[in-house]
Amino acid sequence: MKVLVTGAGGQVGRALRALAPAGAQVSSFTHQDLDIGDAHAVGRAVREHAPQVIVNAAAYTAVDRAESEPQLAQRVNATGAGILAVAAYECGARLVHISTDYVFDGNACTPYMPQAPTQPRGVYGRSKLAGEQSVLAALPARAIVLRTAWIYAAQGRNFVHTMLRLMQANGAVRVVADQLGSPTAAASVAEAIWRLLAHPEISGVHHWTDAGTASWYDFAVAIAEEGATLGLITRPVTVTPIRTADYPTPAQRPAYSVLDCSSLAGLGIPPVHWRARLRGVLGQIRNG
Repeated sequence: MKVLVTGAGGQVGRALRALAPAGAQVSSFTHQDLDIGDAHAVGRAVREHAPQVIVNAAAYTAVDRAESEPQLAQRVNATGAGILAVAAYECGARLVHISTDYVFDGNACTPYMPQAPTQPRGVYGRSKLAGEQSVLAALPARAIVLRTAWIYAAQGRNFVHTMLRLMQANGAVRVVADQLGSPTAAASVAEAIWRLLAHPEISGVHHWTDAGTASWYDFAVAIAEEGATLGLITRPVTVTPIRTADYPTPAQRPAYSVLDCSSLAGLGIPPVHWRARLRGVLGQIRNG
């Protein structure tokens, strides 16, 4: 199977490369290698590599900065996704497009089903929703939109690394406790995508996260506890819960963004609880 991966320098992109199964011929493109908002560049790459599958892990993910850079967010998250979908259509490839919980408003109190009404609250979420719509319009029978949430990994800029740094430096952090979601290791998403590619009958919108629900405060407490056990934090740490209103940001976050992943239960990979995944990622950080 010939697979072209965009956004290969990001957390999920790196995990996709690391977990590629035997027999997969992976052509990887970072943002520097390929601007997915450039239709001519995308066309050249697709013609050269002739993939059977395109996995779009490229995204503009600076949620707050998107509020002041809406055109750039739109170019990557919406226009770029549509360009990849057209390229996939023209070469007969399937497309897996990674999307986000931010397409929802966060007003629910039970996990969001894939078909739940979308109502993003900010530029980032609107641009990602537009990308979903472009992909499904251009490639309705061969596209998978896979929404996920709260991604982190042993490499890259993410909440886990930020917390480890602040906890070790300051011994105290204040973390929002009234936003709920499912922390998800990038490897979990990559594993699900590789398993999805073995099922040509699957298309449409689906969700995948690690199991369990947590607030950012819960996530931070777990990082402090597991990090101390592994020797990544060598001083006592105080984690103080705060409200979203106490930590204003340019972009509004969903207060509740737990995703229902049951549509992919047939993949044969039961979601692992987020705390177990966290322990594994922290072990990777410790081991370098």
